[in-house]
Amino acid sequence: MSEQNTTALEPAADGADAVGPARTNPLRRVFGGSAGRNLGLVIALLLLCVVGAVTSGERFLSVDNALTILRYASIIGVICVGMTFVITAGGIDLSVGSVMGLTTVVASLAAVQRTAAESSWLLMVAVALAVGIFAGLINGVIIAYGNVVAFIATLAMLVAARGAAELISGRSTQIVIERDFLAVMRSNVLGVPLLIWIFLLVAAAGWFLLNRTTFGRRTVAIGGNLEAARLAGIKVKRHIVWLYVLSGTTVGIAGVMMLGRTTAGTSTHGGLFELDSIAAVVVGGTLLIGGRGTIVGTVLGVLLFSILTNVFTQNNLDTSVQQVAKGAIIVVAVLLQQRFAVRGTTRRKGAL
Repeated sequence: MSEQNTTALEPAADGADAVGPARTNPLRRVFGGSAGRNLGLVIALLLLCVVGAVTSGERFLSVDNALTILRYASIIGVICVGMTFVITAGGIDLSVGSVMGLTTVVASLAAVQRTAAESSWLLMVAVALAVGIFAGLINGVIIAYGNVVAFIATLAMLVAARGAAELISGRSTQIVIERDFLAVMRSNVLGVPLLIWIFLLVAAAGWFLLNRTTFGRRTVAIGGNLEAARLAGIKVKRHIVWLYVLSGTTVGIAGVMMLGRTTAGTSTHGGLFELDSIAAVVVGGTLLIGGRGTIVGTVLGVLLFSILTNVFTQNNLDTSVQQVAKGAIIVVAVLLQQRFAVRGTTRRKGAL
């Protein structure tokens, strides 16, 4: 009897009869799960690679071009890992690009480089990380304890960090001359640039933290229902602060990588990175409203946009067309997210 009642309570799938066991479309069942969403991204990546191979031939398929794509994706990819945690918890961080520019400016100051030359190049790394963490801490405290909406708080930090970077640098580019720092950041490990290895390590650490730790489970819980998470005993405000500190840490790491790649610190670094990172995270499958996050999807989303940029560059296409293509991809991703989110909510209600 209980089995019959349970079956009758199951919500009907789209196009299924309202009475009787729910019948789910196998294709929807496959692509509705996390593995299916990742599979969809992999298919999109493969299609882009086919387009690149057809239009650019051997240039696109070369090992050097593959490393170029990964190197381009590595810096924004590190930022996206931190952004994934923030969005999974239902927040947003619009300041990542400006803060990254500030980290490059402060870490490349003449006094910092001179001290690093006398002691260790790691000082420049520590300074960049400290700036990113401090900015993240300010964001977190204002949002959690000041009860300021994340959009407004991080928008204020976006403006303030960019302005501070311009004041400190005098709106000029600061060249990195610390040889040991440049030697390390431009080195290869097993034939692969260090920047790519850093991205892979940060992504792996992010995956472990989100999927295998209490911190990750609490992040998802807060994004799913903040009040329920609070009633369950989670110290929500403190956790939110840590999330933005984590985001600031990844921004600091990205700032170090940008210094190594460009050999320059400037307030213009990181322009529109906040939009690119949010786009990659959302396209990767993390819900913009919070409650679901995926590091694997984020990495695939970053690679998707990186390959798209490479294909457009290889074919000398207008950057404006590229922006239109990016916008279309984002809109499609959000529409699909809304569809799956509504369906998931309907199923949960039907199970009650």
